[in-house]
Amino acid sequence: MLKVAILGKPNVGKSSLFNRILRVRDAIVSEKAGTTRDVKKREVSLDDDLEEIVLLDTGGLEDRDELFDKVKQKALEVAKEADLILYMVDGKTIPDEEEIKYFRSLQKLKKHIILVVNKIDNDKMMEKVYDFYELGADEIYPISVAHNRGVGKLIERIKKFVPKKPKTFEVSEFEQEIPLEDLLMGEENEENLEELKEIKVAIVGRVNVGKSSLLNALVGEDRAIVSDIDGTTIDPIDESIWHEGWNITFVDTAGIRRRSKIKDIEKYALLRTEKVLEEADIAILVIDAKEGIVELDEKIGGLIDKHKNGVIIVANKWDENAEEFHKFRKEVYYRFKYLYFAPFLAVSAKTGRNIDKLKDEIIRVYKNYSKRIPTATLNKWIEEATIRHHLPTDIGGKEVKIYYATQYKTKPPTIALVMNRNKLHFSYRRYLVNFLRKKEDFTGTPIVFVARKKGEKNEYQTQE
Repeated sequence: MLKVAILGKPNVGKSSLFNRILRVRDAIVSEKAGTTRDVKKREVSLDDDLEEIVLLDTGGLEDRDELFDKVKQKALEVAKEADLILYMVDGKTIPDEEEIKYFRSLQKLKKHIILVVNKIDNDKMMEKVYDFYELGADEIYPISVAHNRGVGKLIERIKKFVPKKPKTFEVSEFEQEIPLEDLLMGEENEENLEELKEIKVAIVGRVNVGKSSLLNALVGEDRAIVSDIDGTTIDPIDESIWHEGWNITFVDTAGIRRRSKIKDIEKYALLRTEKVLEEADIAILVIDAKEGIVELDEKIGGLIDKHKNGVIIVANKWDENAEEFHKFRKEVYYRFKYLYFAPFLAVSAKTGRNIDKLKDEIIRVYKNYSKRIPTATLNKWIEEATIRHHLPTDIGGKEVKIYYATQYKTKPPTIALVMNRNKLHFSYRRYLVNFLRKKEDFTGTPIVFVARKKGEKNEYQTQE
């Protein structure tokens, strides 16, 4: 796929253009310089007849401090890999020596560069465009992302670089009449119809616990910017790998602080983290092994519990012995009682310790998270559970009965209990969950029971 990278100094509108081309609010936009730090990558279709492109939003080019230098280097690395570079400038300024230096360095890459002059909000501003001719760009496009002025022309120009989709042939009438059953010969072909083996994993935790380092270790490259400065990651960034036949997409989220300590643009980062958890299958909760577990770690674990993700708890920066591991593990399960089903791993993103084991554990947890129990087997287990421990009577002393059970959803496994009541006491629900865990491997995944009164036509009522 064609790679199109958006580069430029901070606060020229790169993320706004990125969002405009995607037609969604994806990248965080702020008037504060340096909002984008890591590279944000998305695949997008510009036209039905064209192949998709990879659009890359980079951090600002600026020499300020250690963090901004890393941001700049990452942006320049992306430029080397790109097929087309959109270099953005602020049309309300004039090019300075630093701007000229950056543009000249990009020209040395021998890539096709389009100079995009942003913030040209009206015809009077067009005169400002001439100031940027001294950069020596072959193509200049004046636009205003805020007013959607000139963006359409720019996108049409980008389309000229995108290959067309290969032609497809229509199915003949004869082929259309062949029954599907005759085309699928045996179980071998049915297996090919399985859903794609894809897993989405959110990496969450408080600031500076090593989430970005863990992402880099998992994907085997420096995908995320790593710095000792708190709050380095703002926008969630993602990267995919293949492992044991599975396509695993990791999303590195911004570090979470106490609400009282959240700084300006970090409030957007917290909202994005919640959104990532909503869309993720599995959450990796990262704890700093050197600092130990703090109250905020427990609250972040509560977010995972709220969104009912599959979960793995990871202690990063681990360099202790086996005896310390057992001690730390005991504390983890004491502090995270509500995530008692989560596997726990001690890893080191720096040395690569247990990184491959973590990948294997992700696949195991996902299989449990998407597991479906046959109705006959499930009812047999529920019957056995009720015989061993009878259902408690309701407030009026009347007998509570479970007529049958059926799993109607996966991710996580969600089971409807059809009863003579529409409520099930939380203690008995907990008993049933533990009983099922003894019958089947549900490591890493919550199990949800929903009570429904027999004969009711309303939707299932989730019991919290």
